[in-house]
Parts: sequence; C-alpha cells; structure tokens
Amino acid sequence: MPLSDWQLLPPDLDPQRLPNHVAVIMDGNGRWAQQRGFPRMMGHRRGVRTLKALVRCCQDWGIPSLTVYAFSTENWQRPLEEVNFLMQLFEQMLWQELAVMHQQGVHLQFIGDNSSLPPSLQAIMDYARQTTAGNRSFYLNVALNYGSRQEIVRACQAMGRQIQGGQLNPDEITENSFAQHLDTAAIADPDLLIRTSGELRLSNFLLWQLAYAEIYSTPILWPDFDRVEFYRALLAYQRRDRRFGRLSSS
Repeated sequence: MPLSDWQLLPPDLDPQRLPNHVAVIMDGNGRWAQQRGFPRMMGHRRGVRTLKALVRCCQDWGIPSLTVYAFSTENWQRPLEEVNFLMQLFEQMLWQELAVMHQQGVHLQFIGDNSSLPPSLQAIMDYARQTTAGNRSFYLNVALNYGSRQEIVRACQAMGRQIQGGQLNPDEITENSFAQHLDTAAIADPDLLIRTSGELRLSNFLLWQLAYAEIYSTPILWPDFDRVEFYRALLAYQRRDRRFGRLSSS
C-alpha cells in the first residue's frame, strides 16, 4: 500500500490506547540495497524517505513522540566511505527538512555524544535544536553517536562529581534522580520499541529507558516499513497486557 494511504487512524485501533512514545531501531538499509543490486548508500537514502513518512504518520495518527536510532557508537566501525556518507546524509537531511519540520511544529532533539561528530553537522544540529525549541506539536528525538552503556557511564560520572563536590548525598539517589542525568532527561520513556529486519536485540539502545516498553520485531527491512507495517505494530501493541509487574486486571 502506498505511503500516502491510510491518513486517518485505522478504525480497529483504539485512539485511547496508542503509545505516547515510539522508539525505532531502523535496521536493514544496507541489506535492502544489496538485495536489489544497489550500493548500500542507496538503502540509507531510501531509509530517510521512510523516516519522513513515519514522522508524518505519527502526526496523522496522534502519536506525539518518536525516537529513532540513527547512528550508534559502534557504527564507527563500518567502512570509512559509508560513515562519511552517513554524516553527509544527516547534515543534508537537516538542512533540507528543517523548515518543513519547524512549520509542522516538530520539536527536534538529539541524544548521544555529539562532540565526536563533524563540526558542520554539530552546527546544524544546534541550529535545528534552537529553531524548534518552542514547538510542541510533535517530538522527534534522533540518537546520533548514541550508545546506552556510554550514556549510563556518563550519568554515573556526573553524579560522582556531584558527590565529590558535596552537592549530592549517595543515599538520596533514586531512579528518578538518576534518569535526570541521562541524555533523555526531558523525554518520557518509550511505550513501544519497533525493530525492523527481524533482529531480536537492543543493540545498546535505550537500555534504561526501555525497561517496560513493549517490543515488536518485524522481518521487514527499514526502507520497506510503511503505514501498513506501522499499523501492524500498533495493533500488536494494543493486544498486549501491560501489567508493569502487577497481576492482570482481566
């Protein structure tokens, strides 16, 4: 089904039981391209189009927040040509799409260690963050050079410095206070994690934040993930009994 179809929420989805925050591991761009005899870079370009369509779908269907895993700390191990292409693609996408996202009320945030990214990319990220800071219609969080273990270590280091400086009592540390030192301090935890390409692992993504998220894996490669596939993920989510450690209410 074309990406432009299903603009309205499908009638068998309960608008009162949609996830407030969806996280996505966008996996399979390279495999999608290789299966078609294309360079891997073409898969990444197609993946950008899929992301744009998903943002539009979330807005159409009333899902207020989306976090996507764009580039992990481990992705630096890929061939230099591919890494450089991805950095240029991220920068190009931000320049091209920022005006439209701002007009649509998108609040754009980035998580991860941005200090290792190319200076020109850091500059447009800062500009995008500042430009959209007042928007409240939709929240798009992009994980760039992100690794959850590294994020947790940074949070521990920050709290350790506060303890050394006498600003923090170790006995007063709580889950909430620890979460405030994570990259996602201003972002609610995801309700649903979607991973494409059939993989069944978190890959160092939001390890703390996904503690109670429902997980949906699909064999569909990311460039082929459309509104029909998103509908299937949401339908599976609404069939789950989210007990959070309690007994079922049924």
